[in-house]
Amino acid sequence: MAGISTEAAEIAGVAERLRDGMASGVLSFPLTSFGTDGSLALDAYRAYLADRLATAPGAVFPACGTGEFFSLDEDEYRAVVRTTVEVADGRLPVVAGIGYGWAQALRFARIAEEAGADAALVLPHYLVGTPQDGLVEQLRRIAEGTRLPLIAYQRGQVDFSADSLRRIARIPTVVGLKDGHSDLDRLQRLTLAAPHGFLFFNGAATAEIQARAYATVGVPAYSSAVHAFAPEIANAFFVALRDGDDAAVTELLREFYVPLVELRDRVPGYAVSLVKAAARLRGFPVGPVRAPLTDPALTDLADLEKMLDHGLSLVDTVRRPA
Repeated sequence: MAGISTEAAEIAGVAERLRDGMASGVLSFPLTSFGTDGSLALDAYRAYLADRLATAPGAVFPACGTGEFFSLDEDEYRAVVRTTVEVADGRLPVVAGIGYGWAQALRFARIAEEAGADAALVLPHYLVGTPQDGLVEQLRRIAEGTRLPLIAYQRGQVDFSADSLRRIARIPTVVGLKDGHSDLDRLQRLTLAAPHGFLFFNGAATAEIQARAYATVGVPAYSSAVHAFAPEIANAFFVALRDGDDAAVTELLREFYVPLVELRDRVPGYAVSLVKAAARLRGFPVGPVRAPLTDPALTDLADLEKMLDHGLSLVDTVRRPA
């Protein structure tokens, strides 16, 4: 990389590692472990995370939505990111969640940087709708205060236009976009507006449901909440999709993912609390969710357990060598 600065070379290196990871495995968004009293259970998190990373995800994103970023204080956040960096031990990129307004996002970014994270995912800001200029300025302000490469996350009130995408892509440390809107017409326009090498991935809730559709507009990479509790299912789906095994993809969607989404949609917040409940059903030490989330009702847990058992039974019938 002769002729470019050391900082630019480092940013390009992280982006390349992320690109390789997106092509090789699902993007893992681990749960954060809490004790029965709601306190951070760091040893439990370490054990749980080691188990996740042993299943070869493409990258790991601690303290994001699935990891209940919104309920962590700064000390807890620091401990979660530092532990993730230690467990990952350089084997795959660590992308920490940051968020709220730009000033608070910068505080989290600096903590993540000190803890050794490779990059940061900028979660949607709090509460208010904003004009496009404000969305761009939010990222610019964060970028000015941290050396970490940044991935923007559009969901809820954050929705970039093609022109805004061009503008944020010119910020040297902004390397990609996670999309949670699932508007494929708009997303296609964004991918066409982006410079070569800009990263995109599917961040819809239960992203596997829309993975085939996203791939048609040039966005095959996706995050997987299922990987947080059933990496066997998540990896079987990834391999089937990668290898063009439409029959296996369809079977997993019909028999597991669609029923999971129907259960998820019963109660607000189940996109996280149902995932955590499924992890507990499998014996993973993740503990309960923190308020304002609530753990699933007993009837929903019974349905979840049946669904999970059935999903795991499908893995051997659809699995191909990775």
